[in-house]
Amino acid sequence: MTKKESVSFIIKTLNELYPEIPIPLDHKDPYTLLIAVLLSAQSTDVRVNKITPLLFKEADNPYDMIKLTVDDIRDIIKPVGLSPMKSKGIHGLSKILIEKHNGQVPKTYEALEALPAVGHKTAAVVLSQAFGIPAFPVDTHIHRLMYRWNLTNGKNVVQTEKDAKRLFPEELWNDLHLQIIWYGREYSPARGWNLDNDIITKTIGRKTVLNDYYKAKKP
Repeated sequence: MTKKESVSFIIKTLNELYPEIPIPLDHKDPYTLLIAVLLSAQSTDVRVNKITPLLFKEADNPYDMIKLTVDDIRDIIKPVGLSPMKSKGIHGLSKILIEKHNGQVPKTYEALEALPAVGHKTAAVVLSQAFGIPAFPVDTHIHRLMYRWNLTNGKNVVQTEKDAKRLFPEELWNDLHLQIIWYGREYSPARGWNLDNDIITKTIGRKTVLNDYYKAKKP
């Protein structure tokens, strides 16, 4: 297949599998989404979704959040990991939102990435899912699948994001990044991968990836 044909096949398959696209992280507004995405770094969505109700019961907006101490926040979020850095980030960004943005989550990469503990991927998720601004956040699943599907060289997530934005229509970015995440989790995981279940990779996958898979399966 050409790359154009591969892209069309991916879009068609993902739309068939995920006509309704669930949002992985529970939230009610841009602020709670921002906090949830920050907490999800090197953790699982399932774990984060168990912790955020406890945190948001105490503070679900920046004004209430800064009434908590960093230690208060850390005690609540410990199960998600990296709690020292994340608790400082949550408290610090909440203070900045009040001081510089009238308590509102900003709608630009520049302003979001200026917040403590907020990187490019977190900013992209917030822009995409909270505000509907076209973005293509690249997590480990998307990075892995874009390489498996021979759509990027896999060197780094920056290049993967550039390639995804170049290949896929902008109006589909916000849906596609979520569809690819769900597909990666359900059909093309890093571990316990069964190519027979992975119709996209089986159809358009990079030859070296497919060869390595079959070699590993040989008795």
